[in-house]
Amino acid sequence: MQFHMLAKETALVSLAYVAAFLVTYGLLTPLQDIFFPEFPSHASLLFLPHGVRVLSAWLLGWRSSITLAPGVFLVFFDVAGAGVFSPSRLIAILVAVTVPAATFHVFRLIKWDLSPQADKRPCWPCIMSAGVVISMLSSLLTNYAFGSASKDYIAYLIGDVFGLFFLMLILMFVFRFFRSRQQ
Repeated sequence: MQFHMLAKETALVSLAYVAAFLVTYGLLTPLQDIFFPEFPSHASLLFLPHGVRVLSAWLLGWRSSITLAPGVFLVFFDVAGAGVFSPSRLIAILVAVTVPAATFHVFRLIKWDLSPQADKRPCWPCIMSAGVVISMLSSLLTNYAFGSASKDYIAYLIGDVFGLFFLMLILMFVFRFFRSRQQ
């Protein structure tokens, strides 16, 4: 693959990841705090960046690990500052950028290939199911690295699944809009 194309993909995917993070924590989390003030976890119940991770891994395979890395690092740096270099955060970054692609790769190895193909429509429920598996693995590994309480595992899973679902829904409407404009 040409460096120029990989640079474009990296810019696009990382920008999408950062934008999803900004929407999640700039808009959705303040609303969550209003409607669920007693919610004890810092996890978002609608974590859109998970959708970016899953969809980029589905579309790009292992390249998604490279394309996600700058955006994931920037988000972690925004949250933790220089603390981004702590071992637990570095592990969390590694989990965020590798688990989605690794999961789709394992699915291909066990003959459940969800890769986009020109002659086949995407199986959106299958991609959603893969997103749930990715969330479970990511949540377990990330929360273990952070030493988080068990309630955080469930909150992360809920946020990831709803984030993926709503991002897919948003994209469906966007693509439908563009298709209708072409006719």
